[in-house]
Amino acid sequence: MTNNYYSSNPTFYVGIDCIIFGFNEGELSLLLLKRNFQPAMGEWSLMGGFVQQGESVDNAAKRVLAELTGLENVYMEQVGSFGEVERDPGERVISVAYYALININEYDRELVHQHNAYWVNINELPPLIFDHPQMVKQARELMQQKASTEPIGFNLLPKLFTLSQLQSLYEAIYGEQIDKRNFRKRIAEMDYIEKTDKIDKTGSKRGAALYKFNEKAYRKAPNFKL
Repeated sequence: MTNNYYSSNPTFYVGIDCIIFGFNEGELSLLLLKRNFQPAMGEWSLMGGFVQQGESVDNAAKRVLAELTGLENVYMEQVGSFGEVERDPGERVISVAYYALININEYDRELVHQHNAYWVNINELPPLIFDHPQMVKQARELMQQKASTEPIGFNLLPKLFTLSQLQSLYEAIYGEQIDKRNFRKRIAEMDYIEKTDKIDKTGSKRGAALYKFNEKAYRKAPNFKL
């Protein structure tokens, strides 16, 4: 009886698509794949794969990300499912999309090169295949909402950063300028953003103080609003 119930219904592929955000030189970027396989060979797409036997959807997303970047324990969040009947011309595929935030200095460049993937400025994206533009749009909106109430943006920064870098990150996330005085006033109220004794001298001789995010301190009093 049970077997008949399942076998009388169609089966589909379950896909995974990863919207991978990075931050570099004041710009938010996406890691995109120039496809060297069909369908849509030669076109731009998100990194993806399929859920395998004995694998949860979340674990499949982590595996797909690790296969491309070499990174594990990365901040990821599910964006949603995409299931239009003809969204993939190859087969009937229902895809679950995730966005990930990574430090652009830590990924495995050789792996990325092997997958024919490249960083592209979020404001200069080429045409993407299938429903990938909708995935990117929803992922960015979700990230913007979350970044205003939780410190997820620090996943895009190196462990030590200047306040100018931090401000330019949030300007890139929201796509608009932030008043410097108000921004620094809010940062000064956050005890878990700690000033270190290190100086970044890449921008000027005098240099700028380097800060770090203290996650342990944040967990004790999780109050974040930008």
